[in-house]
Amino acid sequence: MEVTGKVKVINPVQQISATFKKRELVVTTEEQYPQHIMIEFTQDKTDILNQFNIGDLVKVSINLRGREWVNPQGETKYFNSIQGWRIERVATETPAASAQGMPTMPPVDAFEPATNFNEEEHDDLPF
Repeated sequence: MEVTGKVKVINPVQQISATFKKRELVVTTEEQYPQHIMIEFTQDKTDILNQFNIGDLVKVSINLRGREWVNPQGETKYFNSIQGWRIERVATETPAASAQGMPTMPPVDAFEPATNFNEEEHDDLPF
């Protein structure tokens, strides 16, 4: 799975235990209702965030993780996390249509003007 958006937050590395570290990234999606998605990078993947800055447009490859935990009272709880494993910059394209996967129009000056146009010629177009 992938999440695409602008980097909003890059937190410092957190050393959770002697053998486990993580780093959190928040990506804001660019859609009608933007979402702020917190993604965790763990262990050796924490270093790949060093080359990114707030405001960068990125595509993050993620895995959804879920776990079960039974509390001391015997109640079962479930937790989800989003774990990143790859991140790359997205090339920004000027036309908005390209970002939505629609074909782009060629520039206006890419067409040659008609030189054999005669207004007096009859055509059969109804308008």
